[in-house]
Amino acid sequence: MSSSLPKEIHEAQQIATDAMDGDKANGDFVDFNDKKTYLLAIPLHGEKSVVGSLMIVQNAGYIDSRLTEIWQNNLIRLFIQIFLIAIAVMLVIRWLIFKPIRNLAESLKSARTGNSASNKFLANSLLFQPLTKEISNIQRSLREARIAVSEEARVSLEKLDSPWTAERLKQFTKDILKDRTIVVVSNREPYIHTKNGNKIGYYFPASGMVTAIEPVMQATGGTWVAHGSGDADRLVVDKNDTIQVPPNDSKYTLKRVWLTEEEEQGYYYGFSNEALYPLCLMAHTRPIFSQEDYEQYKKVNRKFAQTILAEIKYLKKPIVFVQDFHFALLPRMIKNARPDATIGLFWHIPWVSAESFSICPQKKEILDGMLGADLIGFHTQLHCNNFIETVGRELESLIDFEQFTVTRNEHVSLIKPFPVGIAFSNNTEQVSVTEEEILGRKKLLKTLGIDTKYIGIGVDRLDYTKGILERIKGIELFLAKYPAFRGEVTFIQIAPPSKSKIKKYQEFAQAVEQEVDRVNSQFGIKNWKPIVLIEKLHTHDELNQYYRIADLCLVTSLHDGMNLVAKEFVAARNDEKGVLILSQFTGAAKELKDALIVNPYSGEQTAEAIYTALNMSSSEQTKRMKKLRSSIRNNNIYRWSAEFLKTMVSRG
Repeated sequence: MSSSLPKEIHEAQQIATDAMDGDKANGDFVDFNDKKTYLLAIPLHGEKSVVGSLMIVQNAGYIDSRLTEIWQNNLIRLFIQIFLIAIAVMLVIRWLIFKPIRNLAESLKSARTGNSASNKFLANSLLFQPLTKEISNIQRSLREARIAVSEEARVSLEKLDSPWTAERLKQFTKDILKDRTIVVVSNREPYIHTKNGNKIGYYFPASGMVTAIEPVMQATGGTWVAHGSGDADRLVVDKNDTIQVPPNDSKYTLKRVWLTEEEEQGYYYGFSNEALYPLCLMAHTRPIFSQEDYEQYKKVNRKFAQTILAEIKYLKKPIVFVQDFHFALLPRMIKNARPDATIGLFWHIPWVSAESFSICPQKKEILDGMLGADLIGFHTQLHCNNFIETVGRELESLIDFEQFTVTRNEHVSLIKPFPVGIAFSNNTEQVSVTEEEILGRKKLLKTLGIDTKYIGIGVDRLDYTKGILERIKGIELFLAKYPAFRGEVTFIQIAPPSKSKIKKYQEFAQAVEQEVDRVNSQFGIKNWKPIVLIEKLHTHDELNQYYRIADLCLVTSLHDGMNLVAKEFVAARNDEKGVLILSQFTGAAKELKDALIVNPYSGEQTAEAIYTALNMSSSEQTKRMKKLRSSIRNNNIYRWSAEFLKTMVSRG
């Protein structure tokens, strides 16, 4: 063996020795400079014996590399096979299980919503064949029941004593509208989508207009055009800026219109809410008339007009239902472009006297814009009278006081009262308070830290027209005059923020908080304060919980077109208990005559009404509540919608 080989080779002499001793080749793997090396010793023969050995040295590192490569390739193949098998399994599950289940769900949804083509969703699967058969039976039963209900509704349409329901309204509109489509226009949208972390949610805004119109759209279908104000509104609409609502139970289309910050500031916060709103509501707040705001108001009305005209472009004799004071110019814009369109305008706030309205610098443009409508509705006859008087004073027109019509430029507008209601038709029978409701009441009051015998409730936007400060004054006078009730009664005031970008509303919110703190400091004792202020938006169901636990409800608006809180309180009281204290300056006071009617400017009257309510006998409460519930049941939102739509159709 060569002596010139490295030391590691000399250490492998045993391999060579074994080869010589055994007279056969001998090899093994050794580490050579940290590299795997293969040593092979071959015996060398002389004439008679083994005389030495030949050592062959070969780098064996490639073997490990090759093994590693083989393992890697095999693992990759294994992962690919697992992935392909998983995909195959998922596809099989999707086609054999998920798709049939989805089709079954669509079939049930279609059957529930009355889609006659619902059978196409039924799954053709052996696995779900028994379920499919049963769903087919359910569909058939639903169709038969729907046909029966429709026939019954059709027969009862002209019966005045028949209660108005969503189903009856749906059948009624189908009969009178034929194939005509309704497009509702409002500033406030019925569903506002917002971001909540990584999720998108939605809420129903605190708006009397939305509360009134939403049930109508659910019953009639069509399109609702409104300002998209939610920070996630753009994320959920399609390429046409539309979305089907209500979420998960589509009944109609919501089309959103986008406004710039400048447009919103001038049109909504400016002219609508700092000029027209205080002008029409006698709450002694001076209107602010800005020509710059009016230009934005006109610009936004024009933008909505263009959107609506695009929506009705291919519709024959469309019906456009315009909501409230945000769009006074809109009827004329649409009528000029589409004379065949039937346009209705409902003014949800009061209309003041001609003398009061005359201070508006843009009064002629506002009135002319409104008179583009074929039908103009207000809550009360007084508001209609005021409007007619205003038109007669400000515009050249022909007024028919017998028919209550205004003719201007050969176009006739009918002016008529339509007192708006709420979605209340069933739930009419007296129901005793259950143990569950008692526990719910205790839980709710415990959450608020309230432990008193009596509860009063007020639900209003933080709006200076709602008489919240006057209400607090009435509560203060009540506690001062009747100290026995201190610690015995708690007044809950739910007041979600409203129009908080307007300085007047910011100041009003601060004033309410200060007055609540003052009264609580004046009369509060350990573990009791007379007023609990909750500045948070609540859902309809949450408000119903408060209505049901209250012994009295305070509605003290300084001026209100209708006020639906009063009606919602009555609707929630299927136990026929509780007392409604209602301002004489609301439209609701004309209907709900069995409420305790007060002048909200008189704190003494409010205080006495609270005392009367808390001392009213159970039988007297029931007697009054029955009459109140009968009134709102007979004059609900479905009747209001039917009468308004019927009158609109008759105009064109």
